[in-house]
Amino acid sequence: MSQFDDKLRDYISENEIDAKVISFEQSTHSVAEAAEAVGAEPEDFVKSICMVTMGGKLVVAIVKGEHRASTGRVAKALGIPKPRIARPDEILELTGYPVGGTPAFGYQATFLMDPRVLEKEKVYSGGGSGNALTYMSTEEMKRVNGATVTRVRK
Repeated sequence: MSQFDDKLRDYISENEIDAKVISFEQSTHSVAEAAEAVGAEPEDFVKSICMVTMGGKLVVAIVKGEHRASTGRVAKALGIPKPRIARPDEILELTGYPVGGTPAFGYQATFLMDPRVLEKEKVYSGGGSGNALTYMSTEEMKRVNGATVTRVRK
């Protein structure tokens, strides 16, 4: 367990969120590694793709594990110029979590959720560190992060 996993567990508990954080010995940084650790398929995962707007605001595009996020679709959904993918140091600074463990909630951002995410009842997502996952319903995820559902996948 890491300080980031514990931070996310505390957030879940304090905010009465129906989710659990699962820690592993092996890396869960990538969808492939996470799927192997859990014994699940890539479509059972979602990724939180962090982007930064020209004004320095954080936007998180949540897509299924097998999909990629589109900066063009994010820009269109928000009516802004194309954001750029955040650098690892920016992700840690803006979310409080490192790359590879960034959860889909628990920090200030504009959250956009691809509608395909809602095709799954429950999914795994970042659990705070590169060795942890969160498991929760997609409806709970949407409720907790206040996401707008719009196509953001390529």
